[in-house]
Amino acid sequence: MKNNLFITFEGPEGAGKTTVINKIIARLQQQNIDVLGTREPGGIEIAEKIREIILNPAHTAIDERTEALLYAAARSQHFFEKVEPALKEGKHVLCDRFIDSSLAYQGYARGIGIDEVLSINEFAIGKRMPDLTLYFDINPAVGLARIHAHNEREVNRLDNESLLFHEKVRKGYYEVIKRYPNRIKVVNAEQSVEKVIEEVWDILYELVVRK
Repeated sequence: MKNNLFITFEGPEGAGKTTVINKIIARLQQQNIDVLGTREPGGIEIAEKIREIILNPAHTAIDERTEALLYAAARSQHFFEKVEPALKEGKHVLCDRFIDSSLAYQGYARGIGIDEVLSINEFAIGKRMPDLTLYFDINPAVGLARIHAHNEREVNRLDNESLLFHEKVRKGYYEVIKRYPNRIKVVNAEQSVEKVIEEVWDILYELVVRK
């Protein structure tokens, strides 16, 4: 595996990815590791504006294909403006969501097709896949309950989807894991956040700090 890595964090709503990423980045920086944290959709001005369109709870009329294309557009701009330059500078990049989200949400749960959404995204990012993906697995009912109990977290359009939709998302991730078993590591996100952080740290310590 190369010296600097592109690492993505994936999972259903309420899996706790953002909290864990922030803690892990702080630890890596304490070890004097050159790391960049970012998120999707967003991370840069143009992609953040697309995020506002996609996730606005009022935009219920967005067609599933439009949704998939907007995510791919935001991803393309974000990757080539922020992620790729950081990787070329030798930084590790930790990203909250990437292509696997589109495969699970739009490809599987929306019923567009994983291959169809993969094709859109391969065009958008030049077939660049993460070096490592950490999938935070959680029962959708538990994840949604966490969201609604967390007053400071934004509640977006996808959070308001039915439990059935979120169950499909989880199944979609399982299908993606079958396709990329060597790239994706599964983390039990139903543990306490402290245990999840330690599990993720153990994985990344071997690859990023100890190497």
